[in-house]
Amino acid sequence: MNWTVSLFIVVALLALSPRQVQAQLTGHGGPVRAIAVSSDGQSALSGSFDTAAIRWSLRTESAEQVLRFHSDAVNAVALLKDGRMATAGADARIAIWTAGRQQPDQIFEGHRAPIVSLAVSPDGAKLASASWDHTVRLWSLDGSAQQVLEGHSQNVNGVAFAPDGRSLVSVGYDLALRIWPLTGGPPDVVTLPSPLNAVAIAPDGEIATGGADGRLRFLTKEGREIGEAQAGSTPIVALAISPDGTLIAAAEIGGAVAVIDRKTRRVERTLLGPGSPVWSLAFLLDNASLLTGCADGRIRHWNARTGNPIGSSLQGTAHDPLAAYAGDHGAEVFRACVACHTLSEKEAQRAGPTLAGLYGRRIASLPGYRFSEALKHMNIIWTPETVSRLFEIGPSAYTPGTKMPEQRIGSAEDRKALTDFLGRATAK
Repeated sequence: MNWTVSLFIVVALLALSPRQVQAQLTGHGGPVRAIAVSSDGQSALSGSFDTAAIRWSLRTESAEQVLRFHSDAVNAVALLKDGRMATAGADARIAIWTAGRQQPDQIFEGHRAPIVSLAVSPDGAKLASASWDHTVRLWSLDGSAQQVLEGHSQNVNGVAFAPDGRSLVSVGYDLALRIWPLTGGPPDVVTLPSPLNAVAIAPDGEIATGGADGRLRFLTKEGREIGEAQAGSTPIVALAISPDGTLIAAAEIGGAVAVIDRKTRRVERTLLGPGSPVWSLAFLLDNASLLTGCADGRIRHWNARTGNPIGSSLQGTAHDPLAAYAGDHGAEVFRACVACHTLSEKEAQRAGPTLAGLYGRRIASLPGYRFSEALKHMNIIWTPETVSRLFEIGPSAYTPGTKMPEQRIGSAEDRKALTDFLGRATAK
């Protein structure tokens, strides 16, 4: 199977409360795309494909507030140093919130495509955003100014500040890692062998970036390559570094999380969760506990040094929505779509519209789902032929303006198996 996937990712997760988190944090109706933690470890903020953000109390392990503003997936979140919150989405907007208020205090606009990563400057005065419009933007949190950093030629998937606050690092699908000096001047550009989906920076300034080839590459703060590790066989979509800088976790689109010793560059262990993608993760304050934001909308807790789940959250096997189609080749081709689409109207909404009753339906006509404006003006009726064409040339070419991640199926046999399966599985 020939898949080309453009992955946008966000990184960060929950910090440890005074007592360990013993259960799943459950509340989202779709994949948990991003989580940020407060500096005291008492609260966290998560964003999801379900278009909502949730503010959590880690002391009580419960949701304290649901934030609803974005018209599409919440891809990135951040907790600011003054106690406020930032959320960013596929609607290309950033909202700044005060806890307890039902509407944002400020809205930052300027990006022209989904925002997929946020980072807060060490001094707390600025917010950086990475977008599929090929730019990075630097925002003053008092609303006084913004700066556009241009140079990437494709989607920008990750952004992070250096610990000293003097530079900003961005990575993109164009293979480029750019180190932007915030005092002025052109960026240093490093071209790597694979599209880049995530970036994280250690306390000592070392840069780690995860690629579509499953490799984790390490660079000095000046951009010199100094090592790598093979985290897995599928694209890396999220990274997190322990607070003391000794471990780094890399999540694959296949659902595994590799825990790597940063000094030796060796994979110490691999964590296997419910079998669906892990979209976000981060170490807690004890440098051992790791939480993962999963495609089933739940946040899970691990001991990264032993590989064991903590509490009861991982003792069972998650329901496989394709279990009834075991042995069906078309169902296996469709498995890459499960994170975003359901086959039945009875399942909780995910990032994309349900495919129930797909064939014969006009594009962007399903009631109750917020489609891209560009799709509403297209004259496409979904049939086996149009679905096959979608994956033959890719969503960007067939449905320009879509928010669907770029992916193609090169094999005509695989496309036929997929369209036959959808005909059986989505018929009402």
